[in-house]
Amino acid sequence: MLEELSEAIESGSGLPALTRAAAKALDASVALIDRSSAVLGVAASSQAEERKLLAGEEGVVRSELRVADTVVGELRYRVRGDAPAGAVTRMVATLLALEVERSRSPEWAGDEAAAAFVRALLERKVTDRGDIVARAAELGAGLEGGAGVIVARAAPRTAQAGDWRGRVLTVSLRAVRSVGPGSVGALGDGEAAEVVSIVPAGEDAQLARAAKALERELGAALPAFSVTVARSRLAEDPVDLYRAGKEAELAANVAEAEGRSMLAFEDTGAYRLLLPAMSEEPGELERFYQETLAPLAAYDEQYETDLVNTVETYLENDGNVAQTAASLFTHRHTVRYRLERVKELTGHDIGSSEGREKLSLGLKAMRVLGIASAAGPAMEPGAEGGRVRPPAED
Repeated sequence: MLEELSEAIESGSGLPALTRAAAKALDASVALIDRSSAVLGVAASSQAEERKLLAGEEGVVRSELRVADTVVGELRYRVRGDAPAGAVTRMVATLLALEVERSRSPEWAGDEAAAAFVRALLERKVTDRGDIVARAAELGAGLEGGAGVIVARAAPRTAQAGDWRGRVLTVSLRAVRSVGPGSVGALGDGEAAEVVSIVPAGEDAQLARAAKALERELGAALPAFSVTVARSRLAEDPVDLYRAGKEAELAANVAEAEGRSMLAFEDTGAYRLLLPAMSEEPGELERFYQETLAPLAAYDEQYETDLVNTVETYLENDGNVAQTAASLFTHRHTVRYRLERVKELTGHDIGSSEGREKLSLGLKAMRVLGIASAAGPAMEPGAEGGRVRPPAED
């Protein structure tokens, strides 16, 4: 039963042949997938059967392929008759895992080397122009003609199985490389998957096309995800890619705060003025946030109020209380109460020009730093759960 599988391994026939041999051993349709969700081989009786396997439809068994404690891929199979013995299934999975790990290790090592280079460059651990160009060339990335940085963030709206972060990385690199050959990227940590890519480009329009391709590809491949894409300006000198990384990060933070799926740094408006502080003095930016919006954000989180959003809406409505109340679907008395709480908590009177200026900059600092505001039903007097009971008379 396992003879053809052993022969395929011994002869070095490759993963597609190995997949066909596994299908015979299990008497099943089989799909072999690596840890980044790349399909390595499929053995199915028809295209319809192949679609069922890859979609993981009913009747498809999914088994992780492991080498020691490391997940290297996934085996999906759909039996044609009786289920294979457990010992046979484990043996097939073990042999497949070892072969996947052996064959894919060089590519994974290349991806890891590229990720290490991206992190070192954007953390300013490598700053010499010659070193940057040489290390990039070793990875197949030509930066002499210019490059930019694109940040993609994908957050699942529903629970995801398997290495979904690796899938985000694979899709992202495929998209940017379709426009910028030689692009390299790194996957960050966090609840959402963040992929930072350095994209070789000779002009800003090429960088814009790469960002658009990335947004389109992520949307198509990951429909159950919330996606944000942001890009820097073009860096003609590779030394400036550190600055470009900060530009893309700032744009991504602003885009997320404003609920936008794509944003270029040059379209961030007044936020651009905060880039030097973000790049060189992030501590000072954090201190300014602590002196302005932080007390409101903490109060909102503790008491499920809506002070930060009220400040933002009041500023957007040019200090008009009635328009602010209408935007928030609440009563103007509630808005006035909230603004008094803002003054008590921060010491800044939003009714004065100085207070408006400081709180406005505090909001921008909050967004540039990527700090999410707490959201919850307003619980202050007169706004039970956000439902305001209008007073008898004004």
